Amino acid sequence: MPKSRITVLVLSASIGEGHDLPARELAAALRARGAEAVVADSLREMGPLVERIVVGGSNALLFELSYLLAVRVGWTRRLQERIGMLLGGRGLRRLIEAERPDVIVSTYPGVLPLLARMDLGVPLVSAITDLTALAPWVHPAFGLHLVTQAESVAEVRRLAPGSRVAHVRGLTRAEFDRPVERAGARRSLGLPADRPVTVVSGGGWAVGDLAGAARAAVEAGAHTVVLCGRDEELRERLGGIEGVDAWGFTDRMGDLLAAADVLIHSTAGLTVLEAQIRGTRVISYGWGAGHIRVNNHAFAQLDMADVARTPAELRNALQRALARGPRPPDRSYERLPHAADEVLRTVGTDLR
Repeated sequence: MPKSRITVLVLSASIGEGHDLPARELAAALRARGAEAVVADSLREMGPLVERIVVGGSNALLFELSYLLAVRVGWTRRLQERIGMLLGGRGLRRLIEAERPDVIVSTYPGVLPLLARMDLGVPLVSAITDLTALAPWVHPAFGLHLVTQAESVAEVRRLAPGSRVAHVRGLTRAEFDRPVERAGARRSLGLPADRPVTVVSGGGWAVGDLAGAARAAVEAGAHTVVLCGRDEELRERLGGIEGVDAWGFTDRMGDLLAAADVLIHSTAGLTVLEAQIRGTRVISYGWGAGHIRVNNHAFAQLDMADVARTPAELRNALQRALARGPRPPDRSYERLPHAADEVLRTVGTDLR
């Protein structure tokens, strides 16, 4: 029986909001345009062994090692691809055969080479949320690469000359499509109007020296909000520091970053983009492993973020950021094409 709607399979991975958030937001936008969108955790679909191996690499040393072996060394990269296909290819193919998608989008770079090997006969799309070090995110078999930063376009074109590249919005929360006034955001969140506000984040897993960052921000005279992700023990511990609000996950990131003067972030990625949209100054501190280290270098070169490697460097960076004050919000983001529309273009469809 022929399908009445376009079906888009969006593949994520349960190793942080940097993959899950874009998948959720893209799927919601596709459904709003009349498509059927299915979000699946690629690691879970590939089987428990693959999931344990990948999730187990979340500490800094293993993260750095896996990056070097997967990106910098050709034969180990090819070996990892073959092992990944052997261990997880059957589960991934089973999912695809069950959903019968018209297009597949991946927000997780680990499955790109597997999808390319399967010769699926449908358009493949990579949704890229890093600024640079994009080799894992780019594959010539993917006809469309979505990027969140204009500075990423040249690198993607170099790695996949025949692929279409689109600089888009829509891979982060929809609230960032609309401007927010700083004073109003502070009032709505109960944050002080007469002091600097600093946000400290370590992503969904709360990695990095969040306690050290929080103390440095308080010492600099800032009211500090620490986003502790899933780590309830950390939230309880940091909540005892005077001048610190310890939060878990929040659906108010658009307001929080509009309210903040500075973001101290350990994992780069989408939160840096969100801060850029809101005009919040960014300091990268506390982790810096693997591709994050490479992205930090690019952030510093492009003046998108200051990079601090030690507590002393962090204190100096905070002083500079607070003295300079917030940046102007980036209103150009609102005018970008939406990722959902670009995905639907791959099947020659505009469902709006």
